[in-house]
Amino acid sequence: MPLTSRLATPADLAALTPLVDAAIGRLLSPWLDPAQVEASRAIMGVDTRLVDDGTYFVVEDDGALAGCGGWSRRATLYGGDHTEGRDDALLDPATQPARIRAMYTHPDHTRRGVGRLVLRRCEAAAAAAGFTRVELMATVAGRPLYEAAGYVVDEELSDSSTGVVIPLARMSRSLAPDAASPGPP
Repeated sequence: MPLTSRLATPADLAALTPLVDAAIGRLLSPWLDPAQVEASRAIMGVDTRLVDDGTYFVVEDDGALAGCGGWSRRATLYGGDHTEGRDDALLDPATQPARIRAMYTHPDHTRRGVGRLVLRRCEAAAAAAGFTRVELMATVAGRPLYEAAGYVVDEELSDSSTGVVIPLARMSRSLAPDAASPGPP
């Protein structure tokens, strides 16, 4: 059965918490030490504003929750509900990029096109809303997916708000029809 996707609803939130926890714990551990993985939980997570805005998707693989992710027309670039410093200011599609946010794949469903499906859905929705560019904050584990989908690194940086340094990369791509396309999953 092929992957299916749909907009997330508030009823999905309880099931997303263990998915996000598994993704952070298992997918980051080959790249980061245990303290960095634990600190990542403080700066990552689902932002329910995306669900409320109708810009967050869930992906199912043969009926099982396989992943999630969304896009935003708001200024916050990354972080979950519990992350400090979020900014709900609306972005101007004519001058600012939409944000790809809170993408997670359950570890049992990696390498099956879940992330690419979320990216395609987000990019199409952002383009339909008038945005011509998208940007995201990539973890070391997510960066290979984004690079394969045509994103380029705009800035190497880190988050040390927890007292532990977590490497990140701000990445972006054009939504123009001639830009690199993520292609099929």
